[in-house]
Amino acid sequence: MKNILSIKNILLAFLVAFMLYACANRGQGPQGGPKDEVPPKVLRSTPEDKSVNVSPKRIQIDFDENVNLKEIAKNVIISPPQRTNPEIRAINKRVTVAFNDTLIANTTYSIDFGNAIVDNNEGNVLKNYVFSFSTGDHIDTLQISGTLINAEDLNPLTGVIVGIHSDLSDTVLTTKPFERITRSGDEGKFTLHNVKEKEYRVYALNDLNRDNFYQPGEGAAFNETVYKTSLERYMRQDTIWKDSVTVDTIKTVESTRFLPNDVVLKFFKDKTKRQYLSKSERPEAHKLNMLFNTANETLPQVSSLDGDWNGKFLLQKNETLDSLTFWLTDSVWMKKDTISLQVQYMKSDSVMKLQPQTDTINFVQRRAARAQATQSKSKKKVFLDINSNMSSKFEVYNPIKLSIATPVHYVDREKLHLSQQVDTVLVPIDFELVKIDSVGMNFEIRHKWEPETSYTFTADSAAFENIYGLHSDKLKLEMKVKSLDDYSSLSMTLLKFDSTAVFQVVDKEDKVVRTVPISRNGATRIEHLTPGDYYVKMFLDVNGNGKWDTGSVLEKRQPEEVFYYSKKLTLIKNWEFEESWNHTETPLLQQKPAELKKTSEVKADK
Repeated sequence: MKNILSIKNILLAFLVAFMLYACANRGQGPQGGPKDEVPPKVLRSTPEDKSVNVSPKRIQIDFDENVNLKEIAKNVIISPPQRTNPEIRAINKRVTVAFNDTLIANTTYSIDFGNAIVDNNEGNVLKNYVFSFSTGDHIDTLQISGTLINAEDLNPLTGVIVGIHSDLSDTVLTTKPFERITRSGDEGKFTLHNVKEKEYRVYALNDLNRDNFYQPGEGAAFNETVYKTSLERYMRQDTIWKDSVTVDTIKTVESTRFLPNDVVLKFFKDKTKRQYLSKSERPEAHKLNMLFNTANETLPQVSSLDGDWNGKFLLQKNETLDSLTFWLTDSVWMKKDTISLQVQYMKSDSVMKLQPQTDTINFVQRRAARAQATQSKSKKKVFLDINSNMSSKFEVYNPIKLSIATPVHYVDREKLHLSQQVDTVLVPIDFELVKIDSVGMNFEIRHKWEPETSYTFTADSAAFENIYGLHSDKLKLEMKVKSLDDYSSLSMTLLKFDSTAVFQVVDKEDKVVRTVPISRNGATRIEHLTPGDYYVKMFLDVNGNGKWDTGSVLEKRQPEEVFYYSKKLTLIKNWEFEESWNHTETPLLQQKPAELKKTSEVKADK
């Protein structure tokens, strides 16, 4: 009996404890439940949306829940564009817009919030909300829509200003601000709202200084088409669903289509970049580097402030003259702790015009460089290092490349030997030695290689000598050329022949691996491709320089046209693939394979 009572007492105590725990947790409310995925809802506004004959200094928009504004400068577009940005704020359930500009009479204004408005709790976005009003007696309601792509690779571009002008002159982009603007969004799509019934030209502009004018150095897009805004009625199918899988009713309803809705803008950056001396350094006692932000038309004039240094250095320069290296050849100058140089060059001013500039640069020898120079005197015999690209799987189309860290002033051609293995015997063969830079730091050994054949390159002692008297040691390098069976090839036939066409084979990252101009005699063969997945693009090389060229706003020149073959090509060993291509058959926006297409933002050049 006692045991029964004891069990009852235990159960009673457990029940009381459970009830107390449940009561204690009432404050937590219901657990779980569906996540809030509903965006904020507009309840009212002052003035009302689409009001006419109003010139508000301030707009208030009330929502059904607390809201925040995300990345206002990036998301919110006011059209016509404002000279002074308005103040846009979110407080609790209200968004306010306070204008700082005088509003234009008889004009429709629109505020496109993009993805700026989000709820305070879950961050649900009220997408593409547009508020409009008119200072005149009617609201303009037409629209212009289209897509913005990168001219060089046809990728969609997001976050770029798109604007219109009813002034159809060629210079309007550089002389007048846009009449209405928007910003390209997902997949490069854009829509200009509240447009008049009129003729327009459409432009894109990476407006770095936000003045709604084109300035040299800003990316842009334009075309010669004049667009007439209009609308049309059409019938479309509207499906009503019972649930996620069952159709209830299909209705035919009348809808409105705003035209034009298929504008394609091809964005480009011209070659204009801000010019300035971006870097100067003295990494070693005998080496002075100068780097400019972009190409120089003429060689900068450099003089010493420490006395006459003519004949005391060797100048290494690249083709565009934006990278200069001064190799000191005089030991007195190498020992100087500081070398002061005067540099005269053309520098960009605030409006991107080149103006003469004189800079004084002090090249200070770093402690590490001085210590290295001191240590090198106590070392044993040091030889000139030579690096090469020779390997056991050498590409049949490559030259042998030799690179040396310092300029070479002397090469003894008689001390260089190239041999081909025939059976088990090395047979000397002829070759061409070519210096491919201005100071002798890079050389190529050229020969028509035999597939599946081994080669040996040897250099006797002192075959190379640099400007500091250091010479090379004995050198022996070996390689074996790959078999032709290791390669695949591609034959492309352009059905609508264009003599300016240049084919480019790209990999899955859209990086160019081979460039071949079109053959004038039938199909174009692209040989010695490593098996794998590839794609083909093409540009029309109008100026015949063998590379894709950008456009110019000031010269009214479009970038060279680019096309993509829409199929992926899986190339296998020892096989030639034959493809025919009508590059005008597929609309441009549908050409680039989906696996290559990437929406991106435009990055500003420095």
